[in-house]
Amino acid sequence: MMLMALALMPFAAPAGPPASCDLLFAGGRVVDGTGAPWFRADVCVVGERIAAVGNLAGVPARRRIDAQRLMVSPGFIDMLGQSEYNVLVDPRAASKITQGITTELTGEGSSIAPVNARMIADGKDVWAHYGVTPDWTTLEGYFRAFGRARPTINLGTFVGAGGVRDLVVGKDDRPATPDELEAMARAVAEAMEQGAFGLSTSLQYVPDRFASTEEIIALARVAARYGGSYITHQRSEGDDIDASLDEVFRIAREARLPVQIYHLKTSGKANWGRMPQVLGRIEQARQQGLDVSADMYPYAASSNSLDASLPIWVREGGHEKLLARLRDPATRERARKSFLDENPDWPDGGATRIMVVSVLEPALKKYEGKTLEEIGREEGKDPWDVLVDMVIADKGNAGKITFSMSEDDVRAALRHPLVSIGTDSGARATDGVYAREKSHPRAWGSAARILGRYVREEKLLSLEEAVRKMTSLPASRMGLHDRGIVRPGMMADLVAFDPEAVRDRSTFADPLHYSEGIPYVAVNGRLVVDEGRITDERPGRILRGPGGKR
Repeated sequence: MMLMALALMPFAAPAGPPASCDLLFAGGRVVDGTGAPWFRADVCVVGERIAAVGNLAGVPARRRIDAQRLMVSPGFIDMLGQSEYNVLVDPRAASKITQGITTELTGEGSSIAPVNARMIADGKDVWAHYGVTPDWTTLEGYFRAFGRARPTINLGTFVGAGGVRDLVVGKDDRPATPDELEAMARAVAEAMEQGAFGLSTSLQYVPDRFASTEEIIALARVAARYGGSYITHQRSEGDDIDASLDEVFRIAREARLPVQIYHLKTSGKANWGRMPQVLGRIEQARQQGLDVSADMYPYAASSNSLDASLPIWVREGGHEKLLARLRDPATRERARKSFLDENPDWPDGGATRIMVVSVLEPALKKYEGKTLEEIGREEGKDPWDVLVDMVIADKGNAGKITFSMSEDDVRAALRHPLVSIGTDSGARATDGVYAREKSHPRAWGSAARILGRYVREEKLLSLEEAVRKMTSLPASRMGLHDRGIVRPGMMADLVAFDPEAVRDRSTFADPLHYSEGIPYVAVNGRLVVDEGRITDERPGRILRGPGGKR
């Protein structure tokens, strides 16, 4: 059904070969994104669209690329890109385009807009560090800022229910009043009309965690009125994953809209081996008529803020209240007891599985790339105290990597036909402000890792299926009807890669390395990577969801 829908695109193919091409990939093996076997063909680009695919030997071209040894595919679509702010700081999106990513979907839980003056003030440490303070309050205002920045990649965003809750209610743990819920619904409607793709939640974080299922359903129904979908970092990815899936399916059923589960995982050693069961539940939900799918990143470690390790009651109300609680000795001890109750495996190596990955405070830079166990051993401190002291010293801004998943579960999800790919990381670079901190390797190598490790080396997936998961599958889920397939009339987001050389080079210990084996990347018909080098082209554009297209 997906391929049938994509086949009915409203773009008419030319009646014959074009008179000339602006860009021609000559003689490559085309992996068209549908999952069909590769075929040998030339791909002609005129302007921003694919003009022809076939034998075009006699057609002149302003730029002809010999693709005989390369695979030519659609540009990869990152289902959870997180670069909405990063591209304002560094518009190159370097770590993304060098792994073939040409489009991001973003906006997890707390989206880039809508915001108000209080929310902007809350982020003052981040804005000061990276040099870009929001001058917008609405999604439309952010889109204008994106246009001024001229990034390399295309970007579409969801409106975050957590951000809307913060806008209206704040970060306190209480139900929204009827008037507040109505105000939240109006904010969602405005964002949908301005181009959001739907509603998102991130239900393990403040303030999303404080939303009831009924509140989410009410907001999701607003998104549904505009043809949008619901996408979620579900409430539990560990011990309570079954109840969490029940909530996801209930929202899909009662709000009557498509649902996507962010970064699907079964986290925590007690849950290793449960991924086939989780995938089975998604299949069962679809058999019952619910339009549910998922995405993932191809690593067995997650990444988020260091303070996310703390009990939710400690984090309620935002960073200032969090820090005040941790500075109080009695409350800190209460937090320790609550933390140990929530993490019974902590004495069994829990501190070895949490690595400090990024900090804003310069004096803390020496801790990046070290686990809480390593820091504690070096300083003669209990790892719990390391965690708390680090959160306080970096004012809640420190980031972490947590080694919490089974590689077998990662492989099981990666094989599944309903699971697309996302990095869950913003774009990085080997120079500039983002080179001054470590990061999760998924920001640098997710797509290349799939093509190199899981396709070429392990043969877990066919090349065609892996490309489908990164192109036409996310395009069809998001309604990007002119992207995700190599076909005349489609937008010319294209990747040419060497199937024998493509690989990720970023590691947890040494992450700041671009992927290899992807010499050419085009966005909207213009080369942003040319012979392996990042060019000065900045052709990225905002993609609008169904409500914003009216």
